[in-house]
Amino acid sequence: MTTFQELGLNENILRAIAELGFENPMPIQEKVIPFFAENGKDLVALAQTGTGKTAAFGLPILNNIDTQTQKIQALAIAPTRELCVQIANDLKNFSKYTEKLKVVAVYGGEDIVRQFKQLDVQPQILVATPGRLIDLIERGKVKLANIQYLVLDEADEMLNMGFKDDIERILQETPDTRRTLLFSATMPADVARIAQRYMKEHEEIAVGRKNAGAENVNHIYYVVQAKQRYQALKRIVDLNPDIYGIVFCRTRQETKEIAEHLMKDGYNADALHGDLSQPQRDSVMQRFRIRNLQLLVATDVAARGLDVSDLTHVINYNLPDDTEIYTHRSGRTGRANKSGVSVSIIHTKEYSKIRNIERIINRKFEQQQIPNGLEVCKKQLFYLVDKMENVEVNEEQIAPYMPTIYQKLQYMDKEDIIKRFVSLEFNRFLAYYEDAVDLNIEDRNEKRRTGKRDRIRLKLNAGAQHSFSPKRLLGVINDLTQDKSINIGDIEITHKFSFFDVDADQADQVIEAFKGQDELQVSVVSKENPRANSQRNNNNRYKTQDNRRKTSDYRHKTQDNKTNKFREERQRQRENKRNRR
Repeated sequence: MTTFQELGLNENILRAIAELGFENPMPIQEKVIPFFAENGKDLVALAQTGTGKTAAFGLPILNNIDTQTQKIQALAIAPTRELCVQIANDLKNFSKYTEKLKVVAVYGGEDIVRQFKQLDVQPQILVATPGRLIDLIERGKVKLANIQYLVLDEADEMLNMGFKDDIERILQETPDTRRTLLFSATMPADVARIAQRYMKEHEEIAVGRKNAGAENVNHIYYVVQAKQRYQALKRIVDLNPDIYGIVFCRTRQETKEIAEHLMKDGYNADALHGDLSQPQRDSVMQRFRIRNLQLLVATDVAARGLDVSDLTHVINYNLPDDTEIYTHRSGRTGRANKSGVSVSIIHTKEYSKIRNIERIINRKFEQQQIPNGLEVCKKQLFYLVDKMENVEVNEEQIAPYMPTIYQKLQYMDKEDIIKRFVSLEFNRFLAYYEDAVDLNIEDRNEKRRTGKRDRIRLKLNAGAQHSFSPKRLLGVINDLTQDKSINIGDIEITHKFSFFDVDADQADQVIEAFKGQDELQVSVVSKENPRANSQRNNNNRYKTQDNRRKTSDYRHKTQDNKTNKFREERQRQRENKRNRR
């Protein structure tokens, strides 16, 4: 196994990283550091977030910086404030024993006057977000004429956030002699174009498959009705009492609502979204980092660049439309060779999204059943007992209170004390899950493959004469049920009526939705499997065709008989005529 000593780093850097507990380089570091030393080409490095990319570019740059020159020699650009600060702090830790080396981070949301003062003496390494860097360039406070190394970290995220023009502007300010290092988790077309346009002859180093997910992340999904996502989320969280994760939502409003519901229901959660001021954002992130919060509910934009260690779960409250975004989400857990879980809550129409993500990241998803109330209560109970068993007891602090406690509990036996202790913490779960319903939906894709999909045929008292079409019928059903997961099958529009098939477990919901309507009424036509109806109709059709064939054959035989008799009669007439002659 390779060691850092074998990678040609100087003694000051080796001493610093040894104190940090680094013994052996991670795969991306093992490939990039020797490349940097032995090859003068530009580099495109592809690796998941959390695989040690900062050390991969930071250590060789630190190894080559001229500490005697007070000019910016290396520039690292990051998409967010959090990642910018993280990179700067890591570089400072790596260079702890390197004298006269200065690292400065500049980013939006911070007092620009304070950053001016930090730049009065130019650092050798500058870490920046694109917007603030351009602002400082225009004010003449940052000059990039002496840049030797340019790092674009999380390049795909920067482009997703709309920084393409800013990046191109910054690249134009740097000298052509610079060496460019582009680090990215995925390789979308825009990143490839940046590499082709602004990088000289370059090589590509990839750890794992291009656009692939992290190796040690398990991908699972649960299928629910869309309106039951939140109940499913709570059960997933309750089934994992020690969860420490991020819940990803699509919109700011949804993020706020889910976080508020979780906090109201007693969970240690808070929201991270674009409406927060920088101090509010910093406060939420600090509480999350020190684990005062178990769950951070966030949008993709708000969570970009977050550096949080040891996440156990990432929960996709909604699947993203872009597979690359899913890759970034799931990559926030399972870092540094630790395992993690990426959970997706989907409805019945999102199976194709799961299959598409599986194909692109080359990982298999496992469908799991949403736990019932009994399973959740059992997990919480044993978690509570394990927590009690492993709690550290401070004998000195607790000793003065023990005589009074013994006196108050002396009338109870051991079994009674244990029962009361467990009930004290456990009763709320028992009460909440006492009448818990089953949230699971059967895998209808499997039903479709096996031909076991039970449907009910419904009849609506409106048809073509009422301007009904299949499209309008679906729109009415969606509007009345407010549930886009309703699975409608075959539709038949006649002059006066409309007929449609619906999954048996959703028929009551559809019928109930139409009950409040004065003019539109729905009734059940058939509760049999449409496939059986279809087969029976086909059999009847075949019988009718057989009867028709038999009738036709009889007609042909009758016609043939008549023709033969006619021919025989004509023949006799000819013979009689010849005989008369």
